[in-house]
Amino acid sequence: MSALSKVPLFAGLAASDIDLLESSARPRTFPKHTVIMTEGDETDSLYVVVSGRLRVYCCNDDGKEITLRDLHEGDCFGELALLGDTERSASVITVDSVRCLVISSQVFRELISSSPELALNLIRNLASLVRHLTENVKSLALLDVYGRVAHTLLELSDLQEGERVTSIPMTQQDIASRVGASREMVARILKDLEAGGYISTSNKRIVIREKLPAKY
Repeated sequence: MSALSKVPLFAGLAASDIDLLESSARPRTFPKHTVIMTEGDETDSLYVVVSGRLRVYCCNDDGKEITLRDLHEGDCFGELALLGDTERSASVITVDSVRCLVISSQVFRELISSSPELALNLIRNLASLVRHLTENVKSLALLDVYGRVAHTLLELSDLQEGERVTSIPMTQQDIASRVGASREMVARILKDLEAGGYISTSNKRIVIREKLPAKY
C-alpha cells in the first residue's frame, strides 16, 4: 500500500490522485536533532512524516522555547503556510531519525482545487490543530505550573495494563518546554509527585499510578 494512502490528510482520495502525489513527492531523510524548518522561513513544500518523531516549537530572541506539539508517522506539517503564502509559523526539529515525503506547493494546490475530498480533509486537520492549540493556550493562561504539568502528563499518556503511561520519552526539560516553566520547577513537582506515590519514572517514561491531586 502507498505510504500516502495511509495518511489521514489523503484519506478517500482517488487512486489517480495518490499516484500523482507519489510521483511528485521527494523522499528525504533527516538525522536526529536536525532543524527541518525555522519560524519565519519562506514556504514551498508540504512534509509528510513516514517514520520517526519531530517536535514543533517556537522560541524568542533569548532562546527560550515552548513546545507546541509532536509529529509522528502519518502527520503532516507545512500545510498552513502553503495556503496563505505566509512564512512558517513555527520551527520543526527531529527528535530521532526521520523519513519524510516532500510535496511541492504547486502540486498540492492544484490537487486541492480539483479534489473536494482533500479540501475537506485539510479543513478537518486544521480544525483539529486549532482545538489542540486552543487547549494549550487555555492551559498556559488559566492553570498554575502544577496544573499545566498535570495536564501535560494526562494529555500525553494512555492506558497500559491498568496504568497510564506517557506515550513518548520525556525529560524534565521536555516537560518544562511544554508548560512554559523552568526545569527546576518541573523537577520539584515531579519529585514531590513521586514521593507521594502518584507517579514513577522508567526509561524517561512517566507512569501515573494514582489519580493526580487537584492542587499542589
